[in-house]
Amino acid sequence: MSSRLGSLLHQILGRESARLAGLLSLVLILSVMTIREQHDIDASAGHRLARRAAELKPGKVLLVIPLDAASGSTSDGAVRGTPASHGFEAFGSAVESSLGAELIPTQVVRGDAREVRKALESLNASGQPLGAIVTTHEAADWAVFEDLAVDFPALGTPRVLSPEPYRWPDFLKARNLFNITDQISVIAVIAIGMTLVIITGGIDLSVGSLIALAAVTCCLLIQNWGGGVSAGTGMMVACSLAGIGVAAAIGLLNGGLITQLKMPPFIVTLSTMLAVSGVAYMLTRGESAYKIPQSFTWLGRGTMLGVPNSVWMLGAFYLLAHAVMTRTVWGRHLYAVGGNREAARLSGIRTERVLLAAYLCSGLLAGFGGILMASQLQSGSPMFGQMYELYVIAAVVVGGTSLSGGRGTMFGTLIGAFIIAVIQNGMNLLRVDSYMQKVVLGLVILTAVGIDQRGTRTGG
Repeated sequence: MSSRLGSLLHQILGRESARLAGLLSLVLILSVMTIREQHDIDASAGHRLARRAAELKPGKVLLVIPLDAASGSTSDGAVRGTPASHGFEAFGSAVESSLGAELIPTQVVRGDAREVRKALESLNASGQPLGAIVTTHEAADWAVFEDLAVDFPALGTPRVLSPEPYRWPDFLKARNLFNITDQISVIAVIAIGMTLVIITGGIDLSVGSLIALAAVTCCLLIQNWGGGVSAGTGMMVACSLAGIGVAAAIGLLNGGLITQLKMPPFIVTLSTMLAVSGVAYMLTRGESAYKIPQSFTWLGRGTMLGVPNSVWMLGAFYLLAHAVMTRTVWGRHLYAVGGNREAARLSGIRTERVLLAAYLCSGLLAGFGGILMASQLQSGSPMFGQMYELYVIAAVVVGGTSLSGGRGTMFGTLIGAFIIAVIQNGMNLLRVDSYMQKVVLGLVILTAVGIDQRGTRTGG
């Protein structure tokens, strides 16, 4: 088993070495360009800071966790329930437990500067001296801490302690890598179906709208007929399958129009893109369906063994897709149809069935992508998936799949999706203007197509 896995990895890395090297080069460049001063806010930082406070042998410690109780967000704008807010809570819990183990009394204040001032005024009025104030780097700069000896003389001269700074790339921070995973998951899933279609020499512009239709269908069913926020697991699975089924049916329709009526794939999928988007808006009257159980986010936000469920799902999908393309007759037929449709037909391949199955898979995977996005955002909106067809096509083309058909690999597509996500994420970190980001992405796609066309002309 291990030898087979090693052989598979060797085969993949050998074939995609150039693209993988390009991805790693991008990661290295962005890592160097985003080196910044960092201040950890997690459990380990809390334990280290508590040890520093304990060395002062204070009589009492004031622990300040900068949470805005009214809005439910942290001082850096992170919403509660995200990794950022979890870090603040873990930081506070670590400080409390460590100081408790040292038998040092601790008073906790969660809130903004006004809440901290009230706590300091109360301690000052009671005449209780304060040995140290432990908080985050951002909160340590609040004006309330600037002149404690004058404003609160009864507290003595407490020291304000915050995590020690260090330098590290913003790009390689765990929170940022988590964001890249979120960004890539939907695009990478749909890119599998798009790869199948483009290998046959076609195109599918409807996938972005199918994301919205699948998400809206699923969430409306849960909200209106499945029990809303109290819906059970079975009902959520059934509604999700219904959403995926609707998208698959549109994919089958695309394939039928292309194979039976001999209509150009570009025109067919452009038409269904517009029509499906209109249906999604009509179903919701332009609003979102959001009365969905919290447990619905298991696929999009949940983790298993510390790894996001979306990552496990992507790995399974791409391994299966790679096996289909390299180990099955249908996979070989896809390449044959894309390479020369007439020659494939004359050799006995039922080209219409191959094309129909490719568009069906594209619609089905777009529907799954819609369910994944609905799970991530805990809602279904007709605005989901806008421009996603372009990002998906970009991932496939950058991954080495030829727009002329007949050439491409699944793991090349996965690397292409990572390249697109890393470029977008890096530009956001470097605060590149949104209009310039479109220019850069367009140039990346143009370069990839140019390389593809040169390879086609030279037979490479």
